[in-house]
Amino acid sequence: MPDPSPAATLLFLREEDLRQGVELLYFATRDFAAECDAILEEQDLGRPHHLALHFIARQPQITVSTLVELTALSKQSLGRVLELLIERGLVNQRPGPNDRRQRLLTLTPAGAGLEKALSDRQRARIARAYRDAGAAAVDGFRKVLLGLVASPQDRRRFERPTDAGPRR
Repeated sequence: MPDPSPAATLLFLREEDLRQGVELLYFATRDFAAECDAILEEQDLGRPHHLALHFIARQPQITVSTLVELTALSKQSLGRVLELLIERGLVNQRPGPNDRRQRLLTLTPAGAGLEKALSDRQRARIARAYRDAGAAAVDGFRKVLLGLVASPQDRRRFERPTDAGPRR
C-alpha cells in the first residue's frame, strides 16, 4: 500500500477533530480516574493519595523531593497527603542513609494492597482498550501521549531503545 500523500495525512488536524481529541481526553481522564474513586472513598482518600501511592509503588525508597517533582503537587499539599498515608499505616518513611534530612518512602503491606487494588482496575481498563484497538493503535496512542508530555526529562522516562533519537 503506498504511503498517503502529505495532504491526506493532515486531514486529521481539522479543527473539529482537534476539539474532539481534547474532549475525548477529558472524558477518558475522568473515567480512568473515576475507576478508583469508590475504593478511595471507602478509605476516605482522594486522587492525590492515589497518585502518591502509585509513584511510591513504582519507585520504592523514593524521596519526598522526587515525589514532589513527579506528582507536580506542592510540597505543602504533598506533605498533607503523606501525613495521612503514614498515619493510616499505608506508607513508611525513614531518613536517608547519607543525609538524615532526606525522607525515603515505601509502601507498607496495607499500602501495597491498596495500591494493587487501584492499579489492577486501571490496568484492566487499559488492557481492554488496547485489545479492542490493536497493536498499531496502541503504538500510535503511546506516541500521542508522549507528544503531550511537556518535559523532555519526563518523556525520556518512557524511551525504548528503538525510540532513542537525537536529544534536544
